[in-house]
Amino acid sequence: MPDASMIREARIDLAAAFRWAARLDMHESIANHFSVAVSRDGSKFLLNPVGRHFSRMRASDLLLLDALEAPSQGAQAPDPTAWHLHAALHQRHPQARCVLHTHMINVTALCCLQDFEFLMLDQNACRFHKRIAYDHHYSGMALDASEAHRVIALLGDDKNVLFMKNHGVMVIAGSVAEAFDELYYLEKAAALQVRALSTGQTLALIPDAMASTAAAQWRAYPTQFASLHFQALKDILEQEEPDYKT
Repeated sequence: MPDASMIREARIDLAAAFRWAARLDMHESIANHFSVAVSRDGSKFLLNPVGRHFSRMRASDLLLLDALEAPSQGAQAPDPTAWHLHAALHQRHPQARCVLHTHMINVTALCCLQDFEFLMLDQNACRFHKRIAYDHHYSGMALDASEAHRVIALLGDDKNVLFMKNHGVMVIAGSVAEAFDELYYLEKAAALQVRALSTGQTLALIPDAMASTAAAQWRAYPTQFASLHFQALKDILEQEEPDYKT
């Protein structure tokens, strides 16, 4: 069994991610799912319960699940679409310690454009250069394990963001802090792209070689940006909504 203190820390971090997703309007009330693995093999993970609004999520609300066992029934039962995707991802994809799936408005708008691929339009966009996979075939809700296998294949070994056509986005990362930081900057860059596209003017795209350079600079940046960003968000919650930790 994973260490109790580690599980407690993971609960607090994931609850903070839910609260901030609601504050930033990156949520869909009680829908969408965030999860984090708490065992080395990824089999044990935390997931939001059915019916709990993102803005009211507490650390103690999160379900502790085991992907190697049949899901519980009743009040402790996970949402079936979340179970089929998140349980498999945590077990089978080495990068998927934390999995965040949302229908946040600007990224989802771009997912609804025919054959769209993320534009290297600003510095934030360059952060995601060559790290986005695309699911160009909407396949409904994930109600069986085959959908998870398809998602894992699309992500491959070198992608940690999946644009899901007519659906939303999924981000995977090594920690809650890293995943939330990615989600935040992805939506910021997407909002800029939606606004720029709406002008109808010619876009000044960043050349591929320069986008690649900027992406490398993001990865090598000396400040532990994601950790500092997420800690700052938790500090705000500590003052304004301290019940998130309970």
